[in-house]
Amino acid sequence: MIRSQVKKLVDQCFQQGVEQSLWSDAAANLYNVEVPRHEGQGDFSTNFAMVLAGKEKRNPREIASQLVDLLKTNETLLDKVEIAGPGFVNLFLKPAVWSTVLGPINEQGRAFGLSDVGQGKKVMVEFVSANPTGPLSVGHGRNAILGDTIARLLQATGHDVTREYYFNNAGRQMRVLADSLKARYLEKLGLDNEFPDDGYQGHYIYEIAQTMIDESGDSLQDAEQAVFRQQAQDAIFADIDATLQRIGIVFDSYYNEHTLYEEGKIEEVVEQLRAKDLVYEQDEATWFKTSEFGQEQDRVIIKNTGEPTYRLPDIAYHQEKFRRGFDWMINVFGADHIATVPDVLAGIEALGYDRSKVHVVLYQFVTLLRDGKQVKMSTRKATFVTVDELVDEVGVDALRFFFLMRKPDSQLEFDLELATAQSQENPVYYVQYAHARLCSIERMAREKGVALPKLTATDLSPLQEAEEHQLLKTLASYPALVADAATDLAPHRIIFFLMELAGNFHSFYNKHKVVTEDEQLTAARLCLCQGIKTVLANGLDLVGLTAPEKM
Repeated sequence: MIRSQVKKLVDQCFQQGVEQSLWSDAAANLYNVEVPRHEGQGDFSTNFAMVLAGKEKRNPREIASQLVDLLKTNETLLDKVEIAGPGFVNLFLKPAVWSTVLGPINEQGRAFGLSDVGQGKKVMVEFVSANPTGPLSVGHGRNAILGDTIARLLQATGHDVTREYYFNNAGRQMRVLADSLKARYLEKLGLDNEFPDDGYQGHYIYEIAQTMIDESGDSLQDAEQAVFRQQAQDAIFADIDATLQRIGIVFDSYYNEHTLYEEGKIEEVVEQLRAKDLVYEQDEATWFKTSEFGQEQDRVIIKNTGEPTYRLPDIAYHQEKFRRGFDWMINVFGADHIATVPDVLAGIEALGYDRSKVHVVLYQFVTLLRDGKQVKMSTRKATFVTVDELVDEVGVDALRFFFLMRKPDSQLEFDLELATAQSQENPVYYVQYAHARLCSIERMAREKGVALPKLTATDLSPLQEAEEHQLLKTLASYPALVADAATDLAPHRIIFFLMELAGNFHSFYNKHKVVTEDEQLTAARLCLCQGIKTVLANGLDLVGLTAPEKM
């Protein structure tokens, strides 16, 4: 958008400098044009002079002065140019430039902000992947919303995205689940049973047991563990899938962990590592030489019981991802995986794959607050709050918004009272109310007999107020923001943007009338409001929220 125009102008000046022998072309494409962090430093700033100075072994302010002379020849875009600090060049745009953003917004509509920067890159986003041992908890909810929104961002920027759920249905936790269900089944039949010490205690286990009784009576009391495991797995995953669909999440594919065992993928990895002399036997266990890949110590991949540790199937699963041809593999994991990630990356590297193609988004856990007090949660003891319960209380929009309000690696406090408040203290209400208010302005204009103007026939020069210029600047930043948020896997930036845009609009609305006695000013402001409404709706849709017309 406008930043790209400024960058193009700086690039032209760079080339002019090369042609005039002011500098060489050694620094081509190495400098940046960015929005300054502080007011008074221009609309954009470039490190052009300092980058060139490093290549040319010259004084950066001298180069900055030469750049300023070249930039000043552009009278249509720039109002003034200044040198700051050690050699930054700050660029101030003519106020009228900012109103040009309304043209692309009007033309592109719902497509404004979309791009092809991903160039069809094949990306897998693996997220949720919760063990089918119970309903989705609040922690799983944050994982789900993060993963889905990252996938939405990547799709919006031209990536070829696959959403995948790794169905973890092997290992000890599934045996414990089966034993828990069998104990509850026998208990409901009035028969002797022994509930596992670390069994799953949730009411959902009783419900599955009752279903088995309703369908099969007491005929399963001597059934093998596999029967109870399958029954529990099917019932719990059906519940998980229903919850995900309820919050707007649908997966493209599921990968069954058990497949890795059935198809010999686990043994294949061990043999590949063994052929590279990267495994050895010690204390009746099989060890992987992770110390050769930067780890402090080697890791056990097969226990002395013969059962693989979690690292081994994870390595095998990632090898399958590479074999399926993905260019970029993104995993969304809870912070409790922080110690295991390096081991899996070491395994990928050991098998000859490019570990830089795997990116792990680690998120901190959620603290749920009710009446200012923390809600204690435990999956095994079933004292957790489920995603469904949270949706029942706050709704899907608030759920998604609050889960995205913080960086993934930041602790998140979910205040239930705030999430349900119908006031501007509630951030999701604050943003959605801005959209509803914009719709209300259009309805009010029609009621007063004021037709909504066509942008192409409207003079935008009356937009002279500081609040109007700030709104236009914020709108102009949206396409680059979406592209950067996708590249950096940072969905929280869209939430921050929406809050900023809504705040700027509310400030404008509280100070200035849109429909005035001045027809030209009214038309210009209605065009501005149409642009704001479009971008708010686009941003809300991008993160999976609705854009209400009334509230």
